[in-house]
Amino acid sequence: MNLEQLQRKMFDVIRQPLTAKERMNPRMPDGSSTKKIVEEMIKPNDRLTSFERLQIYNQVYWFRLLSSLAEDYPGLRAIIGQKKFDQLLIAFLTECPSESYTLRNLGSRLEGWLRDHMELVPKVERLALDMVRLEWSDIEAYDRAEHPRLDENDLRNLPEDPVFHLQPHLLLLDLSYPVDDLLLSIRHNDEPHSDIASNVVKMRSPRRHAKRLVLPKPRKVYLAVHRSEDIVYFKRLERDGFALLRALQQGKPLSQAIEDSVNWSNGAVEQVTGKVHDWFSNWSNLGWFCKPPEGQ
Repeated sequence: MNLEQLQRKMFDVIRQPLTAKERMNPRMPDGSSTKKIVEEMIKPNDRLTSFERLQIYNQVYWFRLLSSLAEDYPGLRAIIGQKKFDQLLIAFLTECPSESYTLRNLGSRLEGWLRDHMELVPKVERLALDMVRLEWSDIEAYDRAEHPRLDENDLRNLPEDPVFHLQPHLLLLDLSYPVDDLLLSIRHNDEPHSDIASNVVKMRSPRRHAKRLVLPKPRKVYLAVHRSEDIVYFKRLERDGFALLRALQQGKPLSQAIEDSVNWSNGAVEQVTGKVHDWFSNWSNLGWFCKPPEGQ
């Protein structure tokens, strides 16, 4: 067995889910003995058996990953409860193990995976999915680039039908539930922490008995998730304003974006064009419009 084969075999053991008592599973998924496999790779010492030595790595692997995702998705945890949340994360990580050098990317595939496993969030499927989308957008908005903003001189020199470039950290969400208010409420009532979900790794802490969460009723929300001075904010948008921004984000010129907004929102042209000036003034003040990257 060469080094690469040994590393892969060891990782296969380490990434197997722990037992209910948070110990290394004595059997691999194919039914083979974990103890026998471990003894072929790891020597015992004067204090621990081969199994016990590798069990430490198995536990630390899972404690780190579960703690990281718990930090990143407190909203989802509050919606479905700790027990279902743990089960969901274990199922997710078993099918989608970490493929990145950083824990920051651990939840990048959670939304897509959850869409195929909605049975794990019964009765709150749409709410849970909206929350996952928001919480991942929160992380993305914090980390994405920010290009130089358009200044007054840039705005004065725009062509007749300009194409606007939006900041990479601006994310637009079409939601079925007001999960922005829900997440802010959960954060306010949870342990004190920063505005942005953190990837600080810690060992699993004792579980607390949380107050019963009152789930919101369905309501359409059009949301912009954006960053300003290293803080992520949620800003609600009007339906037609959301449609306009989404079209601009797709690279369409202003005239086409206005047309898309009218068609998507079923509003009158005059209604949309009458709001454009105030919208653009506000969005410009927020720094959402940026200079195109070099080469574009």
